[in-house]
Amino acid sequence: MIYEPSMTAVVVFFAFVGFTIALSFYLGGKAKSSAGYFAAHGQIPWFINGIAFAGDYLSAASFLGICGMIAAYGYDGFLYSIGYLAGWIVALFVIAEPMKRLGKFTFADALDAKFDSKGIKAAAGISTLIVSVFYLIPQMVGAGVLIQPLLGFPHWVGVLLVGAVVITIVVTAGMVSTTWVQFLKGSLLVVFSAILVVMVLQQGFKVDNQSFPSHSFAIGEFNRQAIAEAMNRELVEPSNWADNDQYLQFTREDGEGYDVYRADIQEGGTMIVSEAQSITTMPSGETLIGGLPKGDQPGQGHLRPVGRIKMLPNEYIGQSETGPLGPLKFFDVLNRSTVVLWGNETLKNEDGSTTQVFYQKPTSGSQVLRPGEHPRFAGIRSDSWKGKFNFLSLMLALFCGTASLPHILIRYYTVKDAAAARKSTIVGITSIGFFYVLTLYLGLGAMTSGTLDVTNSNMAAPLLARGMSGLLFAIISAIAFTTVLGTVSGLILASSGAVAHDLLGGVMGMEFSENSQVRIAKIAAVVVGAIAIVLGILFRNLNVSYLVGWAFSIAASANLPALIMLLFWKRTTAQGIIASVIVGMFSSLGWILLSADTFEKVYGIDPLSSPVPFSQPGIVTIPLALVTLIVVSLMTQNGKATAT
Repeated sequence: MIYEPSMTAVVVFFAFVGFTIALSFYLGGKAKSSAGYFAAHGQIPWFINGIAFAGDYLSAASFLGICGMIAAYGYDGFLYSIGYLAGWIVALFVIAEPMKRLGKFTFADALDAKFDSKGIKAAAGISTLIVSVFYLIPQMVGAGVLIQPLLGFPHWVGVLLVGAVVITIVVTAGMVSTTWVQFLKGSLLVVFSAILVVMVLQQGFKVDNQSFPSHSFAIGEFNRQAIAEAMNRELVEPSNWADNDQYLQFTREDGEGYDVYRADIQEGGTMIVSEAQSITTMPSGETLIGGLPKGDQPGQGHLRPVGRIKMLPNEYIGQSETGPLGPLKFFDVLNRSTVVLWGNETLKNEDGSTTQVFYQKPTSGSQVLRPGEHPRFAGIRSDSWKGKFNFLSLMLALFCGTASLPHILIRYYTVKDAAAARKSTIVGITSIGFFYVLTLYLGLGAMTSGTLDVTNSNMAAPLLARGMSGLLFAIISAIAFTTVLGTVSGLILASSGAVAHDLLGGVMGMEFSENSQVRIAKIAAVVVGAIAIVLGILFRNLNVSYLVGWAFSIAASANLPALIMLLFWKRTTAQGIIASVIVGMFSSLGWILLSADTFEKVYGIDPLSSPVPFSQPGIVTIPLALVTLIVVSLMTQNGKATAT
């Protein structure tokens, strides 16, 4: 049973959440003015702000999504880490100090610092809202994923719970509480992830060929009856897949349900028949595991954990485990081992039901440690220009998007001066870089520790912790939940600032008192939080790292060209900035909505009918926004709204 309830986990979880909420109420008294609510009065120490940067940035995508992608496919997930981290170079050398000098509360403040243009405030405010909402989706999905094994609640309850807690945090104390929550969460996440990595290295690798056995036969072609006789098993009759030449159903000894096996013919004619797992969805909506109703009670079926070493290198012949390994030896041994990964295939049955079969894929460690195994990165090694462009486009979006995320940008306003902004960025980069190195060990450790949920890659890191220690699982899960809380609260704070400060105050000209502006921002936070809850439920089945790629593409296209050109090109005009933000925002958003990935995973229609050649828009939309700014600025040089 993968998700066995744990009272320790429940107690630790509620202790973390309770402390976080109590801290927010305690700090609430320091955030009654606009400066306090949006920017913590600019009095956050640079070191605290630097760790809070890491807390903001190490979101559900970093901790859950990247670890899960590495656990499921190997090195490819680490490419996201490289892209995320490289983007901080832009933040450090280009954005940090100018943002602090130009702005006050929001991203729009910086863009509009030289112009006082309602158009800039409107474009930047809307861009902030769209990017924040897209970034909120994976955080909420991650929250729901975490709640399921911790408390046994359905996914939607987890999303609702984190939404309610985050809204409470934001409306009680704003940036002050958000900063301290991020500081605590960032510190704990790095420390306990490091502890988990040490435990992974101490455990080393163990061979396990018993949990899901494989059989080898000298049978030249698929013959159900011959295979059943060779295995001394009884076939299910009538079988759902009698006409299928790859899958077999065998009755179990207790007569309840069935076992599924998959047959693969190797080169030379040898047939390998390996145990698989299956989930059947009936037309009524009922879910069956191995032919039994899904559940953990007697007479019910549940999926078993996966992720194992099949064979160690020759130096370990006669041994079933390696013992403790050093950080470099870990990769060396894995590179020469054989790992069991899992694929899946969906079969349609005659009664109208569908069965998703998960099957074993013995894979060499050297293949796991090379790029291009994940379908999204397969273009690296293919001859298809579309695949290569898709990969380059994603990496460009990750590189440019980091310095363009609204909830990261507003953190520069929480320190006292430009020097403190630079120092806090260095602290953030150091913490984030160290954590991303840890994710490689966490993901590969989860891949080989026999703890993975074959249906949900997002739970790799918490389930790895569970395999090590019940208490560590409780702590890691609580920290992961707090990770979501912190990131979501930062995003909602950025959104509420865009509504109250940029759109209502700056564009519509509404005049508010200090207290009224804070009150409006809190109302906006509640609305944005409600939208995030709904989207988190709707997108529950998508990998959170994949979803974050969308937010980075939009942020990089809409925000970065305008910000860079404002700082370094004196001929930039207000009209150029407005046009650049609008073109970058809507071109990237439109591209995503028309992409093959969205067609397949969101709309559920044929991805080949997508009108755009590849799914990641950045390589087209970022230059498009940049060119738009240059052209429009050159055309409007005679206007008054020009940078000085």
